[in-house]
Formats: sequence, C-alpha cells, structure tokens
Amino acid sequence: MSNARTTMTPPVYVSLPLAPPKPTEDCGVCMALAKQRAEAETKGDFSRVADCNIELRNHSHLRATDRKSV
Repeated sequence: MSNARTTMTPPVYVSLPLAPPKPTEDCGVCMALAKQRAEAETKGDFSRVADCNIELRNHSHLRATDRKSV
C-alpha cells in the first residue's frame, strides 16, 4: 500500500529582502563598496551586489539603525 498524499503541502513563506545598506559618506571603504555595488548592478551581477551589501552591513562603523530592514 502506498502513502500517497491527497492534499497539497502548505505554502512556503519567505520574508522580504533586507533594504540595501546606506554607505557612510565620509568613509572611503563604504564609498568604494557603494561604487562596486552600483557597477555590479548595472552589469546585472546581482551576486556581487549581494556581496557588497553584506560587506557594507558588516563594516564596523555603521550604526545599528542602518542595519534595520524596511
């Protein structure tokens, strides 16, 4: 005898993505990452965009309020 399901599995709920982090304007590292992120986005390299966002979020001087999602 088989254990076939006769009902659908429940839907998968995925949260909204985080808002892109804002670079600090007087930080050279932040501005370089923001430039790299913009170039990657123009080229359609969204993996690199995500990498830049992670680096910006993990950059030590950002305030906790900059890390919140929308």
